[in-house]
Amino acid sequence: MLIVSYDIHHNKTRTKFWKLLKKFWRRIQYSVFEVKNSERILWILIQEIESHFAPRFTGADSILIIPISNAQNDKVLRYGQPAMEEEELLFL
Repeated sequence: MLIVSYDIHHNKTRTKFWKLLKKFWRRIQYSVFEVKNSERILWILIQEIESHFAPRFTGADSILIIPISNAQNDKVLRYGQPAMEEEELLFL
């Protein structure tokens, strides 16, 4: 799993980055997204950041990509809505 957190001050740039993330990932808080770890998606994200977003950054902008191993993912505590989204439901 990857956790991506961002703080981008320019509205247009922030909106474009949000649209990129929502294609692949699940939003868990306002500027925090979660995805099951995928090398292909990580590669796409890094390419997009380096080619389109990083050149526009000011000193106040940041993006953090935090990998979490499967062993550590089992230890993530979830409360509220994120906890319910983790449950698998079976409809008959």
